[in-house]
Amino acid sequence: MSSTAQKARIVIDKAFKIAEVDKRIYGSFIEHLGRAVYGGIYEPSHETADAFGFRGDVKELVRELGVPIIRYPGGNFVSGYNWEDGVGPVESRPKRLELAWRTVEPNEVGTNEFMRWAKEVGSEVMMAVNLGTRGVDAARNLLEYCNHPSGSYYSDLRRSHGFEQPHKVKTWCLGNEMDGPWQIGQKTPVEYGRLAYETAKAMRLVDPDIELVSCGSSSTAMPTFPEWEAVTLDHTYDVVDFVSLHQYYGNRDNDTANFLARTMDLEHFIHTVISTCDYIKAKKRSKKTMYLSFDEWNVWYHSNQADTKIEPWSVGPPQLEDIYNFEDALLVGGFLISFLRHADRVKMACLAQLVNVIAPIMTENGGRSWKQTIFYPYLHASVYGRGTSLLPIIDSPKYDAQDYTDVPYLESAVVHNEEDEELTVFALNRHLQEALDVEIDVRGFEGYRVAEHIVLEHDDVKAVNTADAENVKPHSRGNAECKDGFVNARLGKASWNVIRLKKA
Repeated sequence: MSSTAQKARIVIDKAFKIAEVDKRIYGSFIEHLGRAVYGGIYEPSHETADAFGFRGDVKELVRELGVPIIRYPGGNFVSGYNWEDGVGPVESRPKRLELAWRTVEPNEVGTNEFMRWAKEVGSEVMMAVNLGTRGVDAARNLLEYCNHPSGSYYSDLRRSHGFEQPHKVKTWCLGNEMDGPWQIGQKTPVEYGRLAYETAKAMRLVDPDIELVSCGSSSTAMPTFPEWEAVTLDHTYDVVDFVSLHQYYGNRDNDTANFLARTMDLEHFIHTVISTCDYIKAKKRSKKTMYLSFDEWNVWYHSNQADTKIEPWSVGPPQLEDIYNFEDALLVGGFLISFLRHADRVKMACLAQLVNVIAPIMTENGGRSWKQTIFYPYLHASVYGRGTSLLPIIDSPKYDAQDYTDVPYLESAVVHNEEDEELTVFALNRHLQEALDVEIDVRGFEGYRVAEHIVLEHDDVKAVNTADAENVKPHSRGNAECKDGFVNARLGKASWNVIRLKKA
């Protein structure tokens, strides 16, 4: 290979196990916000709509992604939501002023409709309960409605609505971003900790088999981070299974090198939350390990200015409709690499969101749907990132960015699917001018050969996809080759790479 490229090295071994990958790290999120529901997954007048009004073209794209779990119905929306408004005969449901996003919620889609749709696209549901304007009573009643078989008021009410079998929702979020002043019903850490504990206690009496997620900080920028985690978990540690993390990044300064380095902040966030969890574990002399649910993450900044011009109190306006470019796709790949490298603690994650609202899938009302640039790294990780996460030992040249020092040009995660005898190397080259010649030591995987080298690359980091032109899409013309237990590959400048090896 040419000597003009930078050089890097990765060592991979079967013994370097991090953990089994929980497929739910490839989850997503649908909130009653903008056109995520109305005009996104649901549009009865669309030519592809099914008998229940859900768009068939969108269902196909969601199935292609293989989304294992979807968080619902919010988000900020849930902190003012009365779940009873969204069940029963549609014609009898009230229209409500939705205060989180200042729209009108028609309640044409509610719990049962969403459960049916999620089942059709092959996904479980992560249900959030309202701990903003409501609390213990509404949460336990919704759980009874969803999960209890029959013979009680709310289970029989569900049956009377045409859903005889329980939905069996396993995973539940105890509110949303309760540390945020933007949140309806914001709580102090002690207020939230007490309410979440009492809600969890009641919900576990209804269904002892559920999993519960305690609200963590809304981002690393919150002034209460990480004290929020320490105080709230002091209350909830014994009754929950996960603590949530939320993080969005933008490139407002148009500094691509710094933008692509933001996974350094992400790593700091994850490490800090793990440390805080383990401090509470030690403090309580607990034997339980707290897991992380990174249930909101993405790039979000493109649509901020447009959203200030939306008239209030409309139904399904085009809110938070970021049009993603190529550099956004690279950072999304970096997010996924970080989750895989923390597979021992990060067990769930939700790309926020799934359709139209800061999403990999976009639609036109009454028209086409298409894939944004970020669709592809998300797709690749979901499809090929199932198995055991292995720790790659990486030797890479580094650079200094505006906010970060010693940023490695090469980031990588490795997943070994022993049953299918497949090894997948996800590799991100952050260098904006030069390729990386990478040598990967795979001598511990005797008989494995390169099956495919997928590359997502573009000369213009600002290139976007539209309904008319898919400018950024992957190809399989990567040049990875395996010989004598070493894979050699050139990773193009600013590129996302998926090197797939199979046993011959």
